[in-house]
Amino acid sequence: MIKCEFENHHQTSLRHAVIDNLVIKNKKILLVKRRKDFLEGGKWSLVGGFMERNENIKEAACREILEETGYKVGKVVLFRIIDKPDRRAEDRQNISFVNFCVAKKKIQPADNESSEQAWFDLDNLPPKKEFAFDHFDNIKLYLKYLKNPFSLPKLG
Repeated sequence: MIKCEFENHHQTSLRHAVIDNLVIKNKKILLVKRRKDFLEGGKWSLVGGFMERNENIKEAACREILEETGYKVGKVVLFRIIDKPDRRAEDRQNISFVNFCVAKKKIQPADNESSEQAWFDLDNLPPKKEFAFDHFDNIKLYLKYLKNPFSLPKLG
């Protein structure tokens, strides 16, 4: 949680904004294995992280993907927003903006936030128990969307 004091001296805790990205290329998804010393360490996850101040969703997605994997990406499409305060394994009540995008070219080495990177066939993913947070569920929802975009829950 972010501790914040407003103009009227009221103090409160605010939630963090994060981005989670389904990085796709040739019917494969790029996953990163979280460092052991991170929350949900040693598990596979989508590429992402905290949004920085003065950054929009697309900028944050492109920056995080480049930093964590070394890949530049094409069009970033907002897929869903997860605002549940009780997300599995969360310690900060993050609000997650989940995107999908296409990997273009690897232009630099990855940073040290993950212990491993791997491309997985979308129909041959690691078991759900090996995924951090709700990232497996996001991939499964994306696969459902690919089969039938109108199968997702209706809004309103």
